[in-house]
Amino acid sequence: MRKLSVLGSTGSIGTQTLEVARNNPGDFEVVALSCGRNVNVLAEQIIEFTPKIASVADDESLAALKQILFEKSYKGKTELICGPEASSVVATVDEADTVLGAIVGVAGLKPTYDAILKGKDIALANKETLVAGGEVIMPLVKEQGVELLPVDSEHCAIWQCLWGEKRENLDRILITASGGPFRGWTRQQLAEVTVEKALNHPTWKMGGKITIDSSTMMNKGLEVIEAGHLFGVSVDQVDVVVHPQSVIHSMIRLRDGSVLAQMGKPSMILPIMVALYYPERGPRLLEEFDPFDAACNNLTFEKCDTNVFRLLDLAYSAGRKGGLLPAVMNAANEVAVYAFLDGRIAFLDIERIVYEVCEKFDLMSHKQNMSIDIILEADRDARKIAEELMN
Repeated sequence: MRKLSVLGSTGSIGTQTLEVARNNPGDFEVVALSCGRNVNVLAEQIIEFTPKIASVADDESLAALKQILFEKSYKGKTELICGPEASSVVATVDEADTVLGAIVGVAGLKPTYDAILKGKDIALANKETLVAGGEVIMPLVKEQGVELLPVDSEHCAIWQCLWGEKRENLDRILITASGGPFRGWTRQQLAEVTVEKALNHPTWKMGGKITIDSSTMMNKGLEVIEAGHLFGVSVDQVDVVVHPQSVIHSMIRLRDGSVLAQMGKPSMILPIMVALYYPERGPRLLEEFDPFDAACNNLTFEKCDTNVFRLLDLAYSAGRKGGLLPAVMNAANEVAVYAFLDGRIAFLDIERIVYEVCEKFDLMSHKQNMSIDIILEADRDARKIAEELMN
């Protein structure tokens, strides 16, 4: 039985992870939960799973959570905490053996790092952890002898295709992309994009930040960098293949020319289960895959138009340079995306701000010896530059 600490339990991945636990109570015990400020959903999760500990972002959220649990006459003995280090406390709780990392953004880096130091296996759905901190996280995983289990659907697909293969046989990784809601659009059309249009993803139901990243294609850029760290390849061995049907979740090409693909419905339930049941296979929770379904009738593949979606090229460049630049790029993107969601900037301003922050930061003198503290310092500096650019 895996004993789970779920970071980001009220988000899309977190709630689906708890659905897996709910449907397989003999295989999983939920011992710890963390969220930001979504206390209504967290309260229901606490009542259902009675974890040892649960955390929220701040004092106000903690007070609200306690009030809800009091009104619902919760009798469990869940310890409730808050604050900037609360997620790390939840990630390192003694009772947990596996941490499901689903916190959005670079906020997931420090608790993941702390959990690895404590010898926890990591089921990772937070790509920013490896984008910003892969040069520190991957050596630490090896040093501590823990499992890093990819939950992101593309990386889980690549991982499954590699089972039983010698890594030296891997020639290329082919990460598939739906193309987002604006596939085929021009730059002129993107200039008119609204938040509502950007959040209308054609195939996947995801949180706001990742949905905007999908619409700019930054999501694929982050995944390219993540794949480099996870599978020990350069970013130039990773290709992005636009596949609008979202049936093939990713592919690998081997040195003899063979191509292996993982297929399935566009649902995160399966990659969550693959990670949490590894090295075994769990029971089937989804309707079985039907190759005669309408979505499978015409599977198409095309290149991403990087003249329109320019952030993908920037991600490749940052991945090649490495060091602090991927963390800087990610930080600028997070600030810009949330500013767009808040209506402070236009859609194409996301791209402009990320490019400008990377250019300005490159001119600044920063230490290049990598550590979590240095990475988080660069993250803070990049966010400051991004805010100054917007103001």
